[in-house]
Amino acid sequence: MSERKALGRGLAAIIPQAAQDDSAETAIREIAVTRISPNAAQPRRHFSREQLEELAASMREHGVLEPVIVRPKGKDYELVVGERRWRAAQLAGLKVIPAIVRELEDREALELALVENLQREDLNPMEEAEAFRRLADEFGLTQEEIAARVGKRRSTVANRLRLLDLDGSLQDQVRQGRLSAGHARALLAVPDDDDRRQLAERVINEGLSVRAVEEIVRSRSQTQRKSSKKGRKSRAERPEGDPELADLVEDLQQKLSTRVRIVRREGRGQIEIEFYSEDDITRIYELIMGFST
Repeated sequence: MSERKALGRGLAAIIPQAAQDDSAETAIREIAVTRISPNAAQPRRHFSREQLEELAASMREHGVLEPVIVRPKGKDYELVVGERRWRAAQLAGLKVIPAIVRELEDREALELALVENLQREDLNPMEEAEAFRRLADEFGLTQEEIAARVGKRRSTVANRLRLLDLDGSLQDQVRQGRLSAGHARALLAVPDDDDRRQLAERVINEGLSVRAVEEIVRSRSQTQRKSSKKGRKSRAERPEGDPELADLVEDLQQKLSTRVRIVRREGRGQIEIEFYSEDDITRIYELIMGFST
């Protein structure tokens, strides 16, 4: 299942004919860099100094090849799209920068900034998670609506939002690229924060793969379950009279990290899998389907 293209809400949709169209919505004008302020809602928080220097050097030689997008803010302007270009222009010593002025509401500004960064793959997983949370909390968008606006699967949005359940130190490790989003999701299956941090250190120091972390977590869960249920197997979790079926149920519970029940009726029956939230449904679904977004 591939990602959908990001809805045409990127720069091509904003300025489809900027070179030919002189309308107020698409006309490019020169604006003093000092009259532009950064966008507080900018989803991207980290800018590489080295990359900014490289872009600044290119601007000194070739100028700014793509305009930024701003919106009015009092007598001046606020950035919507193009903060990296704006920062590099300042480093290059440019006095003005080409810009397109758009009248945008807060949600529109955040959506456009988010889509632009996603299309350029400029955001780390935590920045994506924080931007999705803002769309949900400040503008009341559901996960389905967020996914539609940014051209992602709903499960991807849900998985990014789950990263916000990590403590601050582990979130920082994800931001810095020391932990991948896949590692972080595997760590979320560890209930204790201290245990998560210890396992995260192993990931970083030993270079453990996501699969290796999932296996460690699964093994721990199995050990804890056997210890807590020593000598006790409920009818719901271990069907009586069929050891093979009982083992199958236990394997499913270990794989899915939730309670599984098999109900049989005259050779037929049902497999029941418990879940505790919408995100938990997504987690279980992706485990079954083998996704690793």
